[in-house]
Amino acid sequence: MGIFKKKEPKIVEPQYYRSATNMVTYNYKVYHMSFIEKVLYFILAFIVGAAVGYLFYGGIGADEFGEPTTITIILNTVISCTVGIIAGKLFLPIRTQQIVNKQQKKLKEQFRDFLEAFNTSLGAGKNVMDSFNSVYTDLQVQYDEDAYILKELEIILAGYASNIDVEDTLMDLGERSGIEDIASFANVFKICYRKGGNIKDTIRSTHEILSDKMEMSEDIETVVTSSKMEQNLMLVMPIALIGMIKMISEDFAKNFVTPAGLIATTVGVVMFVAAYYIGKMVLDIKM
Repeated sequence: MGIFKKKEPKIVEPQYYRSATNMVTYNYKVYHMSFIEKVLYFILAFIVGAAVGYLFYGGIGADEFGEPTTITIILNTVISCTVGIIAGKLFLPIRTQQIVNKQQKKLKEQFRDFLEAFNTSLGAGKNVMDSFNSVYTDLQVQYDEDAYILKELEIILAGYASNIDVEDTLMDLGERSGIEDIASFANVFKICYRKGGNIKDTIRSTHEILSDKMEMSEDIETVVTSSKMEQNLMLVMPIALIGMIKMISEDFAKNFVTPAGLIATTVGVVMFVAAYYIGKMVLDIKM
């Protein structure tokens, strides 16, 4: 035994699982980009990052007449590529999380519609499994065939046909979804279904709670939309101002490549990035 511990390999969740019926099930908590997606997003972020890096730090090492030297060309290339690579590395996980949030939001909206239809079907006197079949037929009219909720209902119905308890497939959905409301519904449904609880009241209450939470989220999103637009504007403004200054006054722009100018630019960039992430955290309100 040495003083150094062996580093355990990082466990990466798969994008897809196999259900008990051997059907492919989707893991909504993660998103694994394809190689093409990674390359395209990286190139996009690299171009933007390299352009910003050149805009802020381009022209270092020019001679007394302001003409670029060999050192200037080398530094322009190195700095632009470095900033571009950093931007590409940072953007990939950000974009991945955006996609995960988008697919979870879509699933949550579709699940709300499922609960509404399920509640209506149960209220019409149908039993649980007949209601699942009825809801599947109804939602086929509302959604495209590749909609998340239709795929999940197909798994539930196929599982029931293979003698797999419906509550187990719902629990599996709650786990894969990464959405607290769906997981809570699956737990409550399991208890009520097996213990003889009132399924109708459970479905109705869950639908009302989920609908209220989503309406509140939409209201909050509406309120903070203007703030997010201002945040995005502030993200572009410093870059636009520096660009305008350098295009309008080349003599003044030379101040940016002096030692004092480089220090001020670096401090400004650090404060600008920190302010952006702090603002993003403040505006990211979870329900």
